[in-house]
Amino acid sequence: MMKRVLTTCPYCGVGCNFYLDVRDNRIVGIIPSKSNTVSQGRLCVKGWHAHEPIQHPDRLKKPLIKENGKFSRKSGIPQNAGKEAIWKEVSWEYALDYVAGRLKEIKDKHGPDSLAVCTSARCTNEENFLMMKFARAVLGTNNVDHCARTCHSATVSGLNQSFGSGASTNSYDELTRMDCILIIGSNPTEAHPIAGWRVRTAIDNGAKIIVCDPRKILPAEDASVFIQQFPGSDIALINAMISYIITENLQDKEFIQQRTEGFNELWEAVKDCSPESVKDITGVEPTLIKKAAKLYATSKKACIMYSLGMTEHTVGTDNVIAMANLAMVCGQVGKEFSGIYPMRGQNNVQGACDIGALPNVYSGYQPVTDDAARKKFEAAWGVGLPKEKGLTLTDMMYKAIEGKLKCFYIIGEDQIRTDPNSRWIEKALDSLEFLVVQEIFMSDTAKKADVVLPGASFAEKEGTFTCAERRFQRVRKAIEPIAGKTDGEIVCEIAKRLGYAMEDNPSKVCDEMASLTPLFSGVSFDRLEANGLQWPVYAKEHPGTPVVHLEKFIRGLGKLIPVKHRPPAEVADSEYPFILTTGRMLFHYNTGTMTRRTNNLNREYPRNFVQIN
Repeated sequence: MMKRVLTTCPYCGVGCNFYLDVRDNRIVGIIPSKSNTVSQGRLCVKGWHAHEPIQHPDRLKKPLIKENGKFSRKSGIPQNAGKEAIWKEVSWEYALDYVAGRLKEIKDKHGPDSLAVCTSARCTNEENFLMMKFARAVLGTNNVDHCARTCHSATVSGLNQSFGSGASTNSYDELTRMDCILIIGSNPTEAHPIAGWRVRTAIDNGAKIIVCDPRKILPAEDASVFIQQFPGSDIALINAMISYIITENLQDKEFIQQRTEGFNELWEAVKDCSPESVKDITGVEPTLIKKAAKLYATSKKACIMYSLGMTEHTVGTDNVIAMANLAMVCGQVGKEFSGIYPMRGQNNVQGACDIGALPNVYSGYQPVTDDAARKKFEAAWGVGLPKEKGLTLTDMMYKAIEGKLKCFYIIGEDQIRTDPNSRWIEKALDSLEFLVVQEIFMSDTAKKADVVLPGASFAEKEGTFTCAERRFQRVRKAIEPIAGKTDGEIVCEIAKRLGYAMEDNPSKVCDEMASLTPLFSGVSFDRLEANGLQWPVYAKEHPGTPVVHLEKFIRGLGKLIPVKHRPPAEVADSEYPFILTTGRMLFHYNTGTMTRRTNNLNREYPRNFVQIN
């Protein structure tokens, strides 16, 4: 008998919905949801095939312990270095007892801050909440982080400083009715195809598109203005736009006066950044910068869309602040048909940030250093909590190499393949006394582990994801977990063995999240059944918030923060004249862990490629 289960796509941060067709506990097909407000009956090519990796023969089905690695890590050199790993399948009971025992041993010997947890943007909000609770309440450390550290943590930090909230300001529905869309550091056609479809619809409706990208991406073909700036020159480019806008008296004086602070300091910083003065830095003709600035500033309905091309820089936070400055100077934020759209890379990287899978905040961005917030969580969880900020993902690697971080519990991330400088990451992981990796496939990072715990895919669990427009949406279980347990259940069973009981029912975990988080205190599974809710959701009857900062910014006044161009650490010269930059392709996703196990996608693009100018 066939059943059809509505759920949310596990790929990019757009958050499309589809139905999984299930027969005999096997997923046999996917049907788009016509009623879903996000995708409106559309899917990209990855979404159409999202079910294929779930039942791939490479799936991990049993816990594994590295026989020639057990208790063998000394002085940062594992005993089996350079040798073929020998893995032994063990029972869940044995694996969980073993992991709990090693965690306790290391905590007792070296203290709680010798341990760290990396949660996953691929897991549900509820699972991420359990993971961050496990780190803080069970292990006793704020050393918890996830992949946003290398992708969109700049968004969280930058927009929070400028607006008071590190997320998209407006809704997808508004995109199709914009007059102007400034796309910078983003390739929505390939990276976020259903958002790209909305941009295409806006163009068909008469919108003008400005594309700023070092590479001539597909949206550039439809652009009214295409700016091909040098990599790493984005702040100089945006400051030149702001300088020209103010010089030409195109700024929104009323908005600046009533809704912002810091204008004089900003003007002092950008007044000499004319389009002519930044030509050598950006490689862009001044006339193009002026044309783009005027088009954006004078459009009645204009927004900025960006992604990893702006955040994955050493100056990523400043890039985000510069875009916020541009939006506020032109009054293109805090109203409908305007705003800033950070296009999130992974399906639940927005949610993982929102629920506190970060070393400095609890759920809803409540600081761990705030006494009132900490006492609230201590009362709810019945234990004392650490007072200091934890280590970021980057700092964890440094501390591992220094010998100060002894144990790492990684869930659903492949640092060796995704983080910069893979050799350095390998050195850090090899320096640990104990490494646990929870994964659905044997990744390069999992191969370094002492214990590998088989996780569950999106189709094997209940919960929620939060997409890039701040929308909570339901994730529903279509089949039983192939390895027997969900990621949340695994974490809770380890916690129980360490003497701390955690609720593992996803609906009740969602209720616990809501009870502790004013930003989404009105969220519950029952209220998400139709099309989800966009936070803030302040109460059980609150309808959600499609547009934030309408009457005032969450921080009060929007803050105009001067940021200056800083050249990249390494620039091209006569000896090394080429600049390497990365991009996205429509048919594959990130490291290809899932899409490379999808036959039709591999047929289209069996290998990666390099484009040379």
